[in-house]
Formats: sequence, C-alpha cells, structure tokens
Amino acid sequence: MYLAHSFISDEKKYDSQQPLILAVEDHDDSLLLISYALESLGCRFICQTDSTTTVLVAKEHQPDLIMLDILLPGLNGIEVVRRLKQEPLTSNIPVVAVTALATREDRERIFQAGFNDYISKPYMIEDLESIIRRTLCGKFKPQSVFELCQE
Repeated sequence: MYLAHSFISDEKKYDSQQPLILAVEDHDDSLLLISYALESLGCRFICQTDSTTTVLVAKEHQPDLIMLDILLPGLNGIEVVRRLKQEPLTSNIPVVAVTALATREDRERIFQAGFNDYISKPYMIEDLESIIRRTLCGKFKPQSVFELCQE
C-alpha cells in the first residue's frame, strides 16, 4: 500500500471540536496504524511521510498534537522538533516521539530535544491512544463509552 506524501482526514466525518493531530512517519504500515488509532479516537488528522515540510504544515494547520518518528530520511525527528520549538507559531504544540529508539540514552536525548512524550515501537494501539489522551487532556469532546461503541 502506498500512502500519499500527505493526506488529511475527511473533515465531514469529524466534529470540528475534536483535536487535530499531525502524524509524521516514513513507514506506510506505521502511518496506517497511527491513522487507525486517531480515527478510532475521533480525531481529525494529517498524515505525512516527508519530514522536510513538517514545520510548514504545522504552521499552516496549527495541530493540537504532533506525532513524530525520529528515524526519518532527510530531516530526522530530533532536528524537526528543534525547528518546531524555535518557531513562535509551533513552539507550544506538544510533540510525541514515536520511535524504535528505546535505550535510556535515546530517551534522554529525545526529551532534551524538546519532545513532550515518547512511545517506542512496536507498541500496542491502546498505549498509543493512552499517550494521545494524556497529552491532549481536556481537548476531547466528552463522549461516553456507549456513544463511542455506537459509531
């Protein structure tokens, strides 16, 4: 399966009150898993495979959260987050590292670069959803479990 350079979720499907999340991942399977998790949470989302345009996309769309892989071709996630934190329009957007780098030193380097949270691959979709909810606390329109199951 080939995913486009970048795509935006169908705005008609989602409540505009729900958070907008930018996911940057170069592996199609990982991007598909993230988009599935975001869709199941009812989030609006933008998925992209090219890290070189992440800052521009973030400035234009002002997402509530950025999910960012570290090992990306071109600009790696560490460099992207540094650039995001230097820009006045994007400096306060929380960024979660989604990466295969799992050593203590890697985690320290990731947090020092400016990431707000971290999840290592492979991960369970429930863990990814938990990090998204924790990072975006209070930004979800309240829904009961019953309402979620009815959709």
